[in-house]
Amino acid sequence: MRFEDLVRASLEVQQTRSRTQKVQRLAVCIQALHEAGPSQSLEAGVAYLAGELPIGRIGLGPAAVYGHADVPARETGELGVADVERALRAIAAVHGAGSVAERLRLWLELLGQGTTHEQQFLRRLVVGELRQGALESLVADAVARAARVSPASLRRAWMLSGSLPEVARAALEGGEGALAGYRIQLFRPLSPMLAQTAETPEAALGELGRAGFEYKLDGVRVQVHRSGSEVRVFTRQLSDVTAAVPEVVEQVLALPSPRLVLDGEVLSLRADGSPEPFQVTMRRFGRKLDVERMRRTQPLSAFFFDCLHEGGNDLIDLPTSERWAVLEGAAQVSGLPRLTAADPAQAAAFFEGALDAGHEGVMAKALDAPYAAGRRGSAWLKIKSHHTLDLVVLAAEWGSGRRQGWLSNLHLGARAESGLVMVGKTFKGLTDELLRWQTEQFLAREIAREGGVVWVRPELVVEIAFGDVQVSPHYPGRVALRFARVRRYRSDKSAAQADGIEAVTRLCPQPL
Repeated sequence: MRFEDLVRASLEVQQTRSRTQKVQRLAVCIQALHEAGPSQSLEAGVAYLAGELPIGRIGLGPAAVYGHADVPARETGELGVADVERALRAIAAVHGAGSVAERLRLWLELLGQGTTHEQQFLRRLVVGELRQGALESLVADAVARAARVSPASLRRAWMLSGSLPEVARAALEGGEGALAGYRIQLFRPLSPMLAQTAETPEAALGELGRAGFEYKLDGVRVQVHRSGSEVRVFTRQLSDVTAAVPEVVEQVLALPSPRLVLDGEVLSLRADGSPEPFQVTMRRFGRKLDVERMRRTQPLSAFFFDCLHEGGNDLIDLPTSERWAVLEGAAQVSGLPRLTAADPAQAAAFFEGALDAGHEGVMAKALDAPYAAGRRGSAWLKIKSHHTLDLVVLAAEWGSGRRQGWLSNLHLGARAESGLVMVGKTFKGLTDELLRWQTEQFLAREIAREGGVVWVRPELVVEIAFGDVQVSPHYPGRVALRFARVRRYRSDKSAAQADGIEAVTRLCPQPL
């Protein structure tokens, strides 16, 4: 398949507002990829449409990618999708002395074979500007349509495999039968199930009816896999951090079940049992650690709230109540403080108890919901003492006065089907230390400047506390945060795991 056709489909999707039309256009492109063959082109094309490189980073930074804007473009496209994938893999394979110059030479050679639109697409693809969860979700639905399989079956297989291109090939070649064959594989982590926001426990009950409530811990989300004497611990980014958390390994090895996949939080506790701040817990996950010394001075505790696999059986399709029964029964895990209730007064009292114990708030969970890995659905609702959202930094403005020379005022974006949508700005809550750190991080991710604004690759996620949400004609999302301030940066989250625009709009009391 011609690369030009894939780029044209991507551009048309960007210019279309209807989700249904976006999915249909992508499905046509994916079907054409399948018919053109071979399977490598299909998998590469699906990855490109989702804004991903199948091989990950290829050793080219923004300066190299955008530093040669004068490369002549061709009038008509001659590249195939397979040609592009071969060229990108060749760039990634370059190592050793002179590798920087050789990668740049190969990159400019690839650009020189592309049209203007192809060059623009390639630049954005390589630096990660196309990558976002909403786009990947659209492509997943388009694969389901092209393969004539149910979106639910495809998402389940995607969740279990961790690779949308792989699942696309399976769906197009083997249909529903191929998708049904996917199961949890121990030591291959699943993307975690995520939550939306509710204002109060009463509001959560209004949405869920009778629900399960748990303390919401401000720790590091982990997924733990065990098979016999082997245990591995993964973060929400699916990074293996086993070596940094020996206490967690020992805690899981002490459980009776020899085959487990558990979902939970790890945090540092004070002597009185109250939680340390998130930043303190994160010290245990640094790159260079004296693990044994830190273990003595800052021990970790794991709290597990879900069981995805036990004794050879996958549990993700079971309702929450049954997974909890396995967690406490066969696995014999003492989980978080938990309440099952339909009474608003009981739920409110449980919420206050969580706050009194020093925790963020509570989680409300639908008792009949399966585990929807990698998705942020309404079956899980997080309730805090104040509103917070995890948003993506799109740009920052140079400060003035005592902040002269530092990038200060943040432009904040929420995920949407069309990309990242700006929902406000803030310069509040920033210490001098944080200003220095974020200035360094932003400049390393700079992609453009416009006056006093530095636009950055949308990679950094920041937790924002705010008063409320109001209708605003000044932002594309038509809403804006009021009294926003920075709480912390979320190094444990990627941009694809940030909150979506629906999480913002549901907190707006005015109709849009």
